[in-house]
Amino acid sequence: MGSTIAEIIGRINPKYKEKPLVSHSLGYDSAVETLEPVYFFILDLMSDFGLKPEKLIDNFSSSPGSGHFAELGQRATVMQNQATKVLGDINTVLRSVLNLIYDLKEFRMRLQSYDDLKDSAKKEGAILSLKQIWMDKVDIQKGNSSIKAMALGQSGFVTLIDAFLASKDEKHAQTLDLNERVKRILIPRIAEFNIWLKQSEQELRKRYELEKSYLKSQVNSLKLYTRWAKPYLKAAYDLENKDSGRDPALVKTFNTLLLNLVLIGKKELNVQDSAMEGALPKDFAKEKFAKKFRKYYSCVVVELTFRGIPQRVSQQSHYTFGGKADITFSAYALNEDELNQLNKELDKSDLDDALKLIEGATESSLGQIEEEINFFLEEKDKKQEEKEIRDTSNPFLALIGYYDRNQSKKEEPKKKEEKKDEKDKPIRKEDWIEKNHLRPLAEEAAKANAMSLFDIYKKSHQMASFT
Repeated sequence: MGSTIAEIIGRINPKYKEKPLVSHSLGYDSAVETLEPVYFFILDLMSDFGLKPEKLIDNFSSSPGSGHFAELGQRATVMQNQATKVLGDINTVLRSVLNLIYDLKEFRMRLQSYDDLKDSAKKEGAILSLKQIWMDKVDIQKGNSSIKAMALGQSGFVTLIDAFLASKDEKHAQTLDLNERVKRILIPRIAEFNIWLKQSEQELRKRYELEKSYLKSQVNSLKLYTRWAKPYLKAAYDLENKDSGRDPALVKTFNTLLLNLVLIGKKELNVQDSAMEGALPKDFAKEKFAKKFRKYYSCVVVELTFRGIPQRVSQQSHYTFGGKADITFSAYALNEDELNQLNKELDKSDLDDALKLIEGATESSLGQIEEEINFFLEEKDKKQEEKEIRDTSNPFLALIGYYDRNQSKKEEPKKKEEKKDEKDKPIRKEDWIEKNHLRPLAEEAAKANAMSLFDIYKKSHQMASFT
């Protein structure tokens, strides 16, 4: 993380650019006492205060010469190898999806000719198109005895191609002004074409449906592989050493570890209860009045910086850490828009970049051909569409909300787009009531919570040291 939590909050709300509302710090240095009891004591204490703690930052840096660095480096390599293997499978399936899309497009173009046979205005053109396909794909396999080979290579059959294209059926071919040699070749070929015309449509439609089913399975496989790859990428990222810069505490050949943990606890300001207690004007106790404003939270940020010496537990694969710990309790008051912005800022990390890379190989790639995929996967037969249109007059389906559910499904993408646009909007400025009533009250609660957490932990630590 390039910026500290204080710097990020300062960018979100300039009021905290210089410093938080209050900040209390303490530290202890013990080569015997580990960080785990300290961390979990503060975590449970925040929960007891109703602050609902969340972990914002969890970074570590090990000196390159330590055993801890080598141990976690090996584990990170295993995770990276697993992620690479799954990414290779993703690329294979993605290529298969692309090939299926192109095949289905070709099948649909072919099927369009069969559909045009049912339209009297397009029937003649469809027949000519299918005859060309039959000559190029089927009849050409006869070699020198195919229609094209005989018409172009042998004298006496020059009119064979034109006669084949002009003939409607066997009876019509006999009425054409052709010599008997051409008719003896032409009439059997017309019969073969008519048989192929019926069978090829059935086979092509079956193949088309099979390809669509296979496309659906491949798309589902691609999404599944993506889910499998993400945990490996996240684990590999979590096991990476973070750059400590020029921190003098981390010497290459020393057995040293630096930990940076940041927790945030937030408690929502209850406007109605505060009004009933007299902390706010009485009008705020009305539910309709209270809902007009954004939610405000009293927040406490706890930063733990630890410098320790990793000690491997005998005959086990994990370490214990004793050393120096510095703990800071800082108070802030943030509204819901500022908290959302804080989460967005924290998501901008190397892990986010890594996940975007894999999403670029899946969701983004699929997004570019999303219209084609949805077209084939959601395609309905004309008879089915006509049936659904007729069903809209069914009163029993209307009673159970069938049409409402279908309509809501169609409106879901629009709602998602609207929510996405809302997240990208800048933070709205505070109005007079928020600035002069709600935020000051949330600030007082945040100060009190930060002081209470600091005081309770300090006294408990002193008592533990004394005993």
